[in-house]
Formats: sequence, C-alpha cells, structure tokens
Amino acid sequence: MSDCHDEVCITCSDQAVPVVVVELRDHALALVDTGRGLEEVSVALVDARVGDTVLVHAGEALATTW
Repeated sequence: MSDCHDEVCITCSDQAVPVVVVELRDHALALVDTGRGLEEVSVALVDARVGDTVLVHAGEALATTW
C-alpha cells in the first residue's frame, strides 16, 4: 500500500474517491491507480473489470462509475 498524500487517502479518507482498476487480484482484491500512485483495495462488493472507474471508501470499492 502506498502512503497517504495530502488530506486524502483512499484507505482512511472520510469520502469516496474515484480510482481506476489496473489489475484484478485473488481474494476479491484489485490494484488501482489513485492518480498519485497504486494501492490495493477490495472489490468484493462490486463487479469491477480492468479499466473501470470505481468509487473507493476506506479501502473498499462501493460502486462502479460510467
């Protein structure tokens, strides 16, 4: 996992942030591009594919966007 940057961190932020799925991994995890680096998040609650933009809060993808 990368370090938090500035006031926003997808693993501990109070808001959902859009990120792009770069790689799907085992155990319902994905590597995502935050625009500031790569982080691993859970995609257990969404049907995510590589290239999708997902909204992530507290390390969990909550929705896909179109």
